[in-house]
Amino acid sequence: MKTILESLKRFLGKLFHKAGARSGLRLGFLVGPVCWALLAAALIAAGPARADRIKDLVTVGGVRANQLIGYGLVVGLQGTGDGQDITFTGQSVRAMLDRLGVSVTAPLSDYDASRSNTGAINLKNVAAVMVTAELPPFAKPGQRIDVNVAAMGKAESLRGGSLLLTRLRGVDGQVYALAQGSLTITGVDAGGAGSRVSVGVTTSGRVPSGGMVERTVESPFETAEKIILNVRESDFSTAAAIAQAINERFGEGVANAVDGVTVTVEAPSGPNQRVAFLSMIENMDVKAPEPVARVVVNSRTGTVVISRNVRVTAAAVTHGTLTVKISATNEVSQPNPLGQGQTVEVQNADVQVSEPKNPMVLLQPGVDLRSIVDAVNQIGATPSSLISILEALKSSGSLRAELVVI
Repeated sequence: MKTILESLKRFLGKLFHKAGARSGLRLGFLVGPVCWALLAAALIAAGPARADRIKDLVTVGGVRANQLIGYGLVVGLQGTGDGQDITFTGQSVRAMLDRLGVSVTAPLSDYDASRSNTGAINLKNVAAVMVTAELPPFAKPGQRIDVNVAAMGKAESLRGGSLLLTRLRGVDGQVYALAQGSLTITGVDAGGAGSRVSVGVTTSGRVPSGGMVERTVESPFETAEKIILNVRESDFSTAAAIAQAINERFGEGVANAVDGVTVTVEAPSGPNQRVAFLSMIENMDVKAPEPVARVVVNSRTGTVVISRNVRVTAAAVTHGTLTVKISATNEVSQPNPLGQGQTVEVQNADVQVSEPKNPMVLLQPGVDLRSIVDAVNQIGATPSSLISILEALKSSGSLRAELVVI
């Protein structure tokens, strides 16, 4: 590349020198800007035809979200709550009211009355729910997060309800956020006079920005000696390409590919310099190698996705369906006008066996995606039949790709 650019620059210099000598003008001052413009165009043209940003290929080690969970109550429902059949809902309501200074049971001196009132609260407007949220990386106290709410009792709908103050805990049992607010339900469930219409789910919803972060999760990003880049799709070629691109820009030995997933990068010790350094790495372009050949099949919907790198060896493919058709004809047999006999019913059955004459398609070794699709269309295979053909090709060893069935 350097040799080509230097030759281009010398050629332009000679060209402008001759032009200036013929016209009597001094064009030397134009050589620099024009050369740099053409050099920039040459660099753009010589760039990689297909490149991906490093931030789209990797994740930074230690920079991850954390799952939170909690148990709470939703109030304000229009008679679609748990009712008195769910005992833990009543226990939760009594415990909450007790903390607020409200007693819903008989005095402790009247033991029999106290036991008889247990669970007598009719909670048609209250529902016990599980509350979940995702704590983003580097989340600081006071920041807002979205909260998901789902019924866990007999509640028919959470529409119109409000989530009471709920503590969201992490896997270590510590409280990292508090959630409260009005629910947003997208489902509709209505009925009357023997008819019912249900669209979506009415027993789960969200509280947008309903959670407030109360505790920070420590991250090793600020204190670790090296930055760890984890490739999203395990591939040795991708890890090697990322390490090579970083070393070419910042110097040899800055990045090292440990395995097919991990790339370690030497980073500055200061937080500001480390963030700026990682920002430059994330926006670097890397010509990533082709991904692994893969065929993804969704057996429920009949969807088949074939990657561009799928190849097959020599194979002959045909697909046919055997059809057996049985038709019955009911007739009545009567005796002759002057003969003796009885009228009886006779059933005649006609059995027909048909099989379509589908041609056999020969796949040459190393055919690409277009040839596979054309061959499948030629034999008239449906999406469900295509799944059977691909599975048969994989079993025979002709399909050079990973077959994923979801």
